[in-house]
Amino acid sequence: MVDQLKFVQLEMMVLVLGLAVLIADLWMAPSKRRLIGHLSALSLGIIFLFSLRESYVDLVNESTDVFFNSRYKIDGLAIFFKRFFILAAIFVLIFAVDFADRIRSGFSEYYAFIIFALAGMMFAASANDFSMLFVSIELITITFYILVSYQRHRLQSLEAGVKYLILGAVSSAFMIYGIALIFGEAGSLKFEDLHAKQSELLGSNVFLFGMLFLFAGLAFKISAFPFQVWAPDVYQGAPTPTTAFLALGSKAAGFVLLIRLLVISLPDLTREWTTLFICISAVTILYGNLCALPQRNLKRLLAYSGIANAGYLLMGIVAQSEAGTAAILYYLAGYLFALITIFLIINLLTKEGEGEDISCLENLNNRSPFLAVAMTLAVVSLAGIPPLAGFFGKFLLIKSVAIEAFGNIGYFVLLAVAVFGVVASIFYYFGIVRTVFWNHKVDEITPVSVGLPIRFVLVSCVVGILYLGLLPNKPIKWVESAAAVENKSLLE
Repeated sequence: MVDQLKFVQLEMMVLVLGLAVLIADLWMAPSKRRLIGHLSALSLGIIFLFSLRESYVDLVNESTDVFFNSRYKIDGLAIFFKRFFILAAIFVLIFAVDFADRIRSGFSEYYAFIIFALAGMMFAASANDFSMLFVSIELITITFYILVSYQRHRLQSLEAGVKYLILGAVSSAFMIYGIALIFGEAGSLKFEDLHAKQSELLGSNVFLFGMLFLFAGLAFKISAFPFQVWAPDVYQGAPTPTTAFLALGSKAAGFVLLIRLLVISLPDLTREWTTLFICISAVTILYGNLCALPQRNLKRLLAYSGIANAGYLLMGIVAQSEAGTAAILYYLAGYLFALITIFLIINLLTKEGEGEDISCLENLNNRSPFLAVAMTLAVVSLAGIPPLAGFFGKFLLIKSVAIEAFGNIGYFVLLAVAVFGVVASIFYYFGIVRTVFWNHKVDEITPVSVGLPIRFVLVSCVVGILYLGLLPNKPIKWVESAAAVENKSLLE
């Protein structure tokens, strides 16, 4: 039993850390509680290094059937996403320490909820069963109900929390109803059993309705059309570190589950629903980019940008291939570094949820050249301009669809929409760059103070954006390896 717990050692470490943060809050002086955030980030850094150890990576070749009854899987895909979530949480915790002055009480609890949300994301990365899927998704969602409305003194934060709670509960209801229909028809909750029975299950309308309801629930997590309505208000009202973690963690957790379900476990269903997924991907790209064009509030702009990015990522699902899965992983890696950079800079330039208008970036090149360069690289990467990370992410997604395009006009339509979306996004992304360098309506030049931990995060993100863009060969091999291991392990 103890030996078998090695499969969940990362998750156990994270949960113990979350409990330790809550206990430490009882005896540490209020003036030193900021230290808890830094120590938590450092502890996650150690856990991240532990995930790189050969002894942990070797678990890919071991079976979890005996202890977990095939409900939990460690493979290349799981390890990639676990590392992704841990790295995102490290950045967000350092970010949260800088944000702590805007939280009137419960600093340590805020850090702990971020860590518990991380645990849910890590369990989701290994979910190979509907019960594990639902429990992990609910752990993520319930912690975000609290994190979104954590600034109780702000009406916007409370409003965002209520909206997220109501719509999140509806999406959970869709998911559990869908799972009930699937279980009633398939007689099993395991993804592998669905894979074995998929040919007969595709003839059942009950099963198809169940999968449709389940997809609706997951589409809410990734903010895909038509389940994206919550995103702009929640992004704007939530504390900025919460918004960053929600935009990254919830979206990535949704996609790892979609990959396991649609690309691997039920490829025949995905082929039958190709037209549906093409339509959802295309409309999501169009909706996100067109709605972002008139936005002045930076967090709302990033919300609509996030919707558009969900559409691009769905192209990897549409591709129904190992190349499509690898493209999703590469795109998410670049998205992580760019989004953390932008949210950190927004936080440095705004106060208490106010002043998030794009005008807060005016004269930034004179106030802080370092921040101006970092912001420019991040938004140019999101726009998909070479040679940065975002370009290669979009290129790999478009390439994965183009390979499958011949013989299906829907693929060509999706490719045309994707290219149009990239062109449209240049207008609002480069509006940010123009404001940073050429809008000098503010005569006063007030330097922007950047602490050492925040500077470390920003430098790390800038290096990540440049590395993924300029030296993509090794990262592409890493994501291809993760996708290949996953496909092989599920098809055996």
